Amino acid sequence: MTQTADAIIIGTGVIGAALALSLSRQGWKTLSVDRNTQAGHGSTAGSCAIIRMHYSTFDGTALAWEGYHYWRDWAEYLGLPGDAHLAQFRETGCLVMKTAANGHLEKHMKYSGELDCPFEEWTAAEIEARLPIYSMDTFAPARRMDDPAFGEPTGGRLEGAVLWPRAGYVNDPALSAQNMMDAARQSGAALRTGSEVVEILQEGGRVKGVRLHDGEEVHAPVVVNVAGPGSSIVNRMAGVTEDMTIGTRPLRQEVVHVPAPEGFDFERDGLIVSDSDIACYVRPEQGNHILIGSEDPECDTHQWCEDDITYNRDFTDQWTTQAMRYAQRVPSLGIPGRTRGVVDLYDASTDWIPIYDKSSLPGFYMACGSSGNQYKNAPIAGEMMAALINYCEGGADHDAQPLQYRLPYVGREIDVGFYSRKRPINEESSFSVLG
Repeated sequence: MTQTADAIIIGTGVIGAALALSLSRQGWKTLSVDRNTQAGHGSTAGSCAIIRMHYSTFDGTALAWEGYHYWRDWAEYLGLPGDAHLAQFRETGCLVMKTAANGHLEKHMKYSGELDCPFEEWTAAEIEARLPIYSMDTFAPARRMDDPAFGEPTGGRLEGAVLWPRAGYVNDPALSAQNMMDAARQSGAALRTGSEVVEILQEGGRVKGVRLHDGEEVHAPVVVNVAGPGSSIVNRMAGVTEDMTIGTRPLRQEVVHVPAPEGFDFERDGLIVSDSDIACYVRPEQGNHILIGSEDPECDTHQWCEDDITYNRDFTDQWTTQAMRYAQRVPSLGIPGRTRGVVDLYDASTDWIPIYDKSSLPGFYMACGSSGNQYKNAPIAGEMMAALINYCEGGADHDAQPLQYRLPYVGREIDVGFYSRKRPINEESSFSVLG
């Protein structure tokens, strides 16, 4: 007998799991399918899991500030038994250096102020007091290591930064997705791992379900593509790319783990720092290590991949480049001979803003282009996608009259059309990420 569901969700990463939780709590019979053998073991597992609030757009700020509250109240949101093993949110704060590249954070502070999201302006002296390992020399623009000017200060000094004190990170991103899938299953959701979708079934001009790699069909009137770096493949399967002005594709990234300088406990006393002067972001990592990610400067070639399976999983000279860029800011940083960290993929959209939308195929929905910068928003993204699906399945035309969604904690409405597949490229985007 063919299995049926009210909705099939392709992907059990952090956003797919959040959507399964939201829909199942509303009484939908959901089936989540994933080719991996465990929930959360796609790109979510490689996420730096940073929870930050600062964005250069109002809608981005509102959604991120809303999302924070779910991580703060993680156990309450999940509703799992008291002995459940839960991922932990560590509220370290996020310090963002003021630079010309980010407009000295004027927009970010404006939008945070409008949303009552707390922030503090720090002077250079305050930064040095909190992070005595830091040098405040400027180095922009970021350069490759083969540039003769690499590592040479430009003669200026950073003037200050802005701290968002409620920011932090989650210690185990894969576990956080598993926590949400456990909560969804508690509400009746079904899960099938080790099951790859190879075809999007259609009938009568509408989605009908999916065909799995073993030939089995599963039928449902709603199918949602939350396949992470595989999302573009699934969209092509469904034949829905023709009317999309915003596309997605897998982008390879390397993240560096290095020991903190001797005498400074970065795991205890450090915080997330975004530093566009050296095009790096960092956060504390277990074992008194520092995690170093790239903010994708223009001098670095983007490593786009054809698919989300066949890509180079080994470290390259990009690892050393990122470590040395951070050593500009922290001269006492040691560069170990052994490379440690993460090599994984982002599902990056054309303008680095996700697609949360319906598609041209009735019943087929997309939560795509979210890797790298939407981990923090996963719980509210799941709630918002559930609202969008209910809105469209109820007969509304989201393209003509976009859903206006009220954020429960923040108490503001946002235009979900901001995340449309048909939007013009958003030139206000930073075109970068804190992964």
